[in-house]
Amino acid sequence: MDSSVTVREARVEDVARMARVHVRCWQETYRGLMPDAVLDDPGLPAFRERFWTAALTDERYRANRAAVAERRGELIGVAMSGPPLDAEAAWARQLYVLYVHAADHGTGAGPALLRAVLDAAESVALWVADPNPRAQAFYRRHGFVADGTTQVQDGVREIRMVRDGQVRPPAP
Repeated sequence: MDSSVTVREARVEDVARMARVHVRCWQETYRGLMPDAVLDDPGLPAFRERFWTAALTDERYRANRAAVAERRGELIGVAMSGPPLDAEAAWARQLYVLYVHAADHGTGAGPALLRAVLDAAESVALWVADPNPRAQAFYRRHGFVADGTTQVQDGVREIRMVRDGQVRPPAP
């Protein structure tokens, strides 16, 4: 990992910056997959701030793990995992958020965020946009495989990828 990238637990005082990273990454990732009206909605940053505030302060989400990646004092990535929403899920944990600014891909921030919010021994599922070959390849390198399940969320087709907890992600 680039020694200038630091990953740490997210704090409430990070919420506004986390929301900005989340929105910017959505714009970088989903432009052309999601309507521009959604990506450019002036209310989107405030919506994401409310999301992160709840994720970090609401007792309902106490089992979640949230982390941020910083470089030279600037937030460049966010991640969050938690218990699966589906009580019947065959996995112990779900990766809900993992975003890193496109300019910071390849710095080690993504793998470090993944390690910060997931235990390598846990079975995990996530949803990833399809098409999104870069993200899908990233998750495959970290032991995830597509299980054939798809959904459409916010107008974006997604595939589910799972990791059984026995597969070890690459060493840092």
